[in-house]
Formats: sequence, C-alpha cells, structure tokens
Amino acid sequence: MLSKRISIPIYIATLLFFAVFFFWPIYQILYGGLFDASGRFSPAFIIEVFKNNIYIEGLTNALGIAIFSTLFALLIAIPLARVADRYSFPAKKLFMGLALLPIMLPPFVGAIGIRQILAQYGLFNVILETLHLIPEGQGIDWLGREGQFWGVVIVNTLSLYPILYLNTLASLANIDPAMEEAAQNLGCQGLKKFFTITLPLIRPGLFAGGTIVFIWSFTELGVPLIFDFNRVTSVQIFNGLKVMDNNPFAYALVIVMLAFSLIFYILGKGLFGRNPFSMLAKASPARETKTPSKWGQLACIALFSAISIIALLPHLSVIIISFSADWYNTLLPEKWTLYNYQLALGNALTIPSIQNSLFYSGLATILNVTLGIGIALVLVRTHLPGLFLIDTLSMLPLAVPGLVMAFGYLAMTQKGTFFAFLNPIDNPTTILIIAYAIRKLPFIVRSAVAGLEQTSITYEEAAQNLGCPPLKSSFKITFPLILANLVAGCLLVFSQTMLEVSDSLILAQKQEYYPITKAIYELLNLLGDGPFIACALGVWAMSFLAITILGASTLLGKALGSIFKV
Repeated sequence: MLSKRISIPIYIATLLFFAVFFFWPIYQILYGGLFDASGRFSPAFIIEVFKNNIYIEGLTNALGIAIFSTLFALLIAIPLARVADRYSFPAKKLFMGLALLPIMLPPFVGAIGIRQILAQYGLFNVILETLHLIPEGQGIDWLGREGQFWGVVIVNTLSLYPILYLNTLASLANIDPAMEEAAQNLGCQGLKKFFTITLPLIRPGLFAGGTIVFIWSFTELGVPLIFDFNRVTSVQIFNGLKVMDNNPFAYALVIVMLAFSLIFYILGKGLFGRNPFSMLAKASPARETKTPSKWGQLACIALFSAISIIALLPHLSVIIISFSADWYNTLLPEKWTLYNYQLALGNALTIPSIQNSLFYSGLATILNVTLGIGIALVLVRTHLPGLFLIDTLSMLPLAVPGLVMAFGYLAMTQKGTFFAFLNPIDNPTTILIIAYAIRKLPFIVRSAVAGLEQTSITYEEAAQNLGCPPLKSSFKITFPLILANLVAGCLLVFSQTMLEVSDSLILAQKQEYYPITKAIYELLNLLGDGPFIACALGVWAMSFLAITILGASTLLGKALGSIFKV
C-alpha cells in the first residue's frame, strides 16, 4: 500500500490543481453571468437568454445536433460491436481496426472533406448527374441554410461512433454468457433475447459512451464554423468572445451550455448508467465466437466495409484535396500536384504551428503523466477517505465542454485579475498547456488505474519486505509492469492535444503561437491556395493521429474503450 506520507500530498495537490484550474475558471463564468456590474446577484441575463429567439434557436439546434448525432452513432456502433463480439470471419482484426480509424481525425478537419463532397459542384452532385438523377449543371446546395444542421450531424456521427463502438464492445465482452444461455434455454431467441437480456446488460456502457458523444456534439465548435453554421450556441459563444469584456450575455450563454452539459452527464452516469444486473464473474468462462456460413461471413465483412468506407470518405476527400490543383464539378481532380505540400513547408503558418503543437502537447503530456499516475496510485493503492471525490474530479473534464473551460480561462486571466500574467493575448503557452492537460487528464488516470488494478500488490509488498521503500518499489516494480497502459494513455493524450479544437481556437490569439488546428482554420479562410494548404496540414495530422491511435489500440486492446468512459 502507498504510505500516507506520499499519498496525502498527492491528494492535496490534486485538490489544489482542480481548485485553481478547473473550478476557478467555472466560478469566473458564473460570476460574470450571474452578477451585474455593481456585484449584485442577478439572474436577469440567464432569463434573457431564454427570451431571445436567436439564443433559443442556437440551443435548439445544439440539442438537435447532439440528439441525432448520438442516435445515429448508436445505430452504427451497436450492430458493429455485436458482430465483432459474436462472430469470427476472415481478416476480422483488420476490419475492426478500420472501424476505429474515423476517430483518428477530429470532426473539425473531417468537415472539410464533407464540405467538398456535398458542395453544390462537389462529388455527390457529380455522381447524381452521372446517374441522371438531377439535371446537369443544376447541382443541389446540400449545405445551404437548411442543410448545415444535417452536415454537422453527419460529420459528428461518422467521427464519434468509434467511441460508442469501443464502449459497447467492452460491455458485450463483460456479459456473463450464462445469463444469455439461460434465456435461450427458456425459449428467448434472436432479437427478443437481445432487447430483453443483452441490451439491459450493456446499458451502462452505452450510456458511458453516449454521454461523451452527446456532450461532444452539443458543444462542438469546429464543425459548425467550417460549415458557416452560426445558428448554434457554440458559435454564438465564439462570436461573443470579441465583446466579452462588456457583454454579460456571452457569460450567460456559457452558463446555460455548462448547465445542460452537467445535466446530461448526471443523467448518463447517475440515473441511466446504473447497472442492476450481474456481469461476467471471474470464474465464468468467456463466450466463444461463432463462425457463420460463408454467406454470413460475407455479410459481416460487408457490414464493416460499408461503414468504414462511408466513415472514411471525409478523410479520403481531405487527402485528395491536398494533392489536387483544383477539384470542381468532376468525380476526381483533373490535375494532381505536390505543390500544396511544398507550399505548406514554406508557409508562415504551417511549420511554426506544428512546432508549437508538439511543444504544447509534449509538456501537457508530461504534466498529465505526473499528476495522473499519482492520482491512480492514490485511488488503487490507498484507503484514504474521499477517494470517490478524487475519482470524480479526475473524470469531470470529460463532462465539462472544452469550449466552456476555454472561455473560463479567458475570463480568469483578464487584465486586473490575479491570473492576468497568464493572459493568452500576450502569450498563451502556459494556459494552453494547462488547458490541454486538464482536458485530457482522464485518459492517463483511466489507463494507469486499469494497469494497477490488473497488477497484484503482492509484488510491491514483497519488495518492501526486503527493505525497498514504497515509492522506490513503485518505480522499480509497479511502473514497469503497467508500462503498456501508461504508454497507451500518453499516446492518446499527446495525439488528442495535438488536434484540440476549442482551446486552440479560443486561447491562441497571436499567429506566432498558433497550434495546428488554429492554423488549419486560418488557412481555410484564406483565398487562393489556403484551403489546399490546410488540407495538406490536415493529412499530416491525420497520419500522426492514425499511428498513435493504432498504437494505443494495440497496447490496450478491448480495454481502450474504458478510456472513453465518464
């Protein structure tokens, strides 16, 4: 067990870190939206949000995007996970890996590809014209005023369903086969067995992943910006940053978004996520996968192939754009070139942004490893009171949107405040590293906790009985045994912070400090070669994330799904 001399300082340091860099920014938001200029409590601004038709429309659209994105992601994830869990078919591991690939690129960049596919003279309309389903030269503007909403839903669904797929797969693997066998012996077969037995058993996993997808979609900023969809709360908040010093409605909107997100989190984790059923016991045998007929195997392959191809179309589109000189009203570009990559290597935005992101993400990962391992040791290797509080705190960053936290960091670093020296207008480096670290801390904590729970404490006790101090025994014995978990967590933290959207767009305000995502956004808004250079930068980011996600998946296997639980 970890001694109190070590565990108590870690416990206190965790509480202080969250008090300063998690709760204080949120307090600044609450104060800015609930207190008037004279310092008196006034909910008038919050009430006014619900009276303003523009804000109501933004909230309605945000909720609609979240609902449909989560629903469609469930419709994709559940069949995929069930087939992967129950059946064996050729190249199964390859197809399961392909199903995870869409998560390798943020929805923010995937939106660039969808925009090209669904543009008025884009690929989809060219296909419809070729099939004579629409008149030639009269392409439909699929991403017009009414289509922007569904464009955001499509991108979110195709990018985020792997989170639900991983959670569902982990939940299915954890079901005690005896429960389904008992139902089958009593005549409960097929879909009836799935809906009455299996689905209730995997409900906690579905809500764990669904909560993340819902909150992520509800607060998504990058995708609506790419589609110029301003009638959604996240973009309204982003536009309100320009006048946040004298506009309390920006604070009020953030409070409303935070309140909705926390309500969804509580419902998903506390109410709907409870599991009253028994799961796989240690003595129970694991379920054996079935090998279907040849037609059944082809059906399994077809399911995975169809979903993977559709989900990877945005990424493929980004790759094609990056190698094209122009792509207009044709199935494929008429001219191919490497010039975009040459421009990217010499552009004032690209190389510095890559260097900045590597620096920010590297330091954020180091900070996360230091704090995350300490938290995991306290949670698994001690019996201190209040461990539930530490565990909940370490997971809360998944429930609080990045947009809210980024706004809070701006609020707490305004001129005249105690933390004004961290103001990102001057230099966002420190506050960006902290923002990245606290957003992705759950990945490291979950990875380390999973490793520690699988490692017997008797190894440490044996070392301590031979005179090895507790902390030294952890470094010498425990950490090497959980190295795969730690590396997987570090890969996820590093890759996800490299392409963090909300913090990067809001906190990086000077070009010399732009990370990759801010550079991509700025390039997309430039005329001429800007969008092509942005896609070239996106391909680099996509390749980087693919390597890290696949590496983490190899190290953790099915346990990767536990990383994405709230």
